[in-house]
Amino acid sequence: MKIAYRPLLSGIGFTAIVASLGFTLAQLPVLNKTGPLAVAILLAVLYRHFFGYPEAIRSGIQFSAKKLLRLAIILFGLRLNMNLILDEGLPLLLRDLGVIVFAIGLMVFLARIFNADASLSMLLGIGTGVCGASAIAAVSPILKVKEEDTAISAGLISIVGTIFAIGYTLLRPLLPLDAEAYGMWAGISLHEVAHVALAGAPAGEEGLGMALLSKLGRVFLLVPLSLLLIWFMKNKKNEETENSITFPWFLLGFLAMSLIGSYFIRIPEDVLGHIASLTSFLLTMAMVGLGLSVSLRDLKHKALKPLLLLILTSILLSVLSYWIV
Repeated sequence: MKIAYRPLLSGIGFTAIVASLGFTLAQLPVLNKTGPLAVAILLAVLYRHFFGYPEAIRSGIQFSAKKLLRLAIILFGLRLNMNLILDEGLPLLLRDLGVIVFAIGLMVFLARIFNADASLSMLLGIGTGVCGASAIAAVSPILKVKEEDTAISAGLISIVGTIFAIGYTLLRPLLPLDAEAYGMWAGISLHEVAHVALAGAPAGEEGLGMALLSKLGRVFLLVPLSLLLIWFMKNKKNEETENSITFPWFLLGFLAMSLIGSYFIRIPEDVLGHIASLTSFLLTMAMVGLGLSVSLRDLKHKALKPLLLLILTSILLSVLSYWIV
């Protein structure tokens, strides 16, 4: 089959341009608190609203939304240093596991009570419990959710997580916690790695180190969580239909990168920094592709309840994690 390279490259370039614009605008006051991912998703949603979906370059946009998304998740594995997690031991992982179970369980429970969108609520619960937009992107192919839901969830989790991270920095001087305890609290309760870094910085090197370590424990649990979701979806499909669940092989890449970075190759910090920047840019390009599938007209009715439940869950998670630190 002949591949039309011009639409493919044009679509990839389009998502790269919007992602770059998102990174640029994210340097401005106020927007610099939300981060480039949320800004880029908003730009994509607005473009779709005012100009429609660019059908002529759909193949390239879909390549960014799917292929580049998987590549970003694989590269994200290099951030996970398994040695640090294993050295800290079982108590930290048990706290992280409790956070994940609490966040997902509460979001799903509240969604049923208040009749909120089940797909969005599940994704937001996973993003809150594990590692924000990265976790949402990783589990979306397993749960077979709509691209629109993935983009909405990633945008909401980025914005709410940023607000909470800023709130943590304001609370820091008022709390009777030492640097390490505060760092652990931030690491086991905030949504994304960037949010944890933002909130942990005021606690100094010790606090920030503990915050990131606690957060990495939750990232570590992304793989077993994904395997559990695969098992759940297969059982669900067996009950409803014969359609099979495709194994997300990119998660093996995520795990392989984690093992390589932890045990086989010592990657210099400056190189890891460049890889982290590339990962963030690729993930933002992917989210632009997904954001173009969002209908702004339907967003208010579909996302309002899950957003409110996300805020409530995040508050309760902060209180619970403060109590167990």
